Amino acid sequence: MLNYIKNLFLFGEDAASEQEVIENIERGVDFRGAKLWILVIAVLVASLGLNTNSAAVIIGAMLISPLMGPITGMGLGAGIYDFELLRRSWRNFIVATIFSITTATIYFLITPIDDAKSELLARTSPTIYDVLIALCGGLAGIIALSSHSQKSGNVIPGVAIATALMPPLCTVGFGLATANWAYAAGALL
Repeated sequence: MLNYIKNLFLFGEDAASEQEVIENIERGVDFRGAKLWILVIAVLVASLGLNTNSAAVIIGAMLISPLMGPITGMGLGAGIYDFELLRRSWRNFIVATIFSITTATIYFLITPIDDAKSELLARTSPTIYDVLIALCGGLAGIIALSSHSQKSGNVIPGVAIATALMPPLCTVGFGLATANWAYAAGALL
């Protein structure tokens, strides 16, 4: 019985090769051109969702956002001791973060709606549960990126939703635009 259960959890033929996984993750690390434009659009969609208090719009922004690339690159770089990949991933994550916060700040400076609704307030005070959710989502992402059958499935978009990276960055922009430093600091955390 124990062997049967053990065999159920083995990847077997579904496992992608190590080189294939590394190449796939490395392709998603760099932020320029289309990825940067898509990031800006995702920020605008998320900011609109926060303004209108629409969970569906915010979820759509998380699906659009390409922020997962540098984050998985950081994890891979740390995991295989590839410090060049880790450095490149960090640099691209910082660039993406700066562009996200800047775009959100400009949006919230321009928009006439400046009251904080529940969707926005939910991103101002993280808890340990947010860390646990991100950790579990990251583990699911690692498994999906390491298998043939799950790469094109719904796991990666689900990880993007579960880890919810875009709305907190937009909330930082809201905090900066409205000079609410507590909102900005809480969302950045």
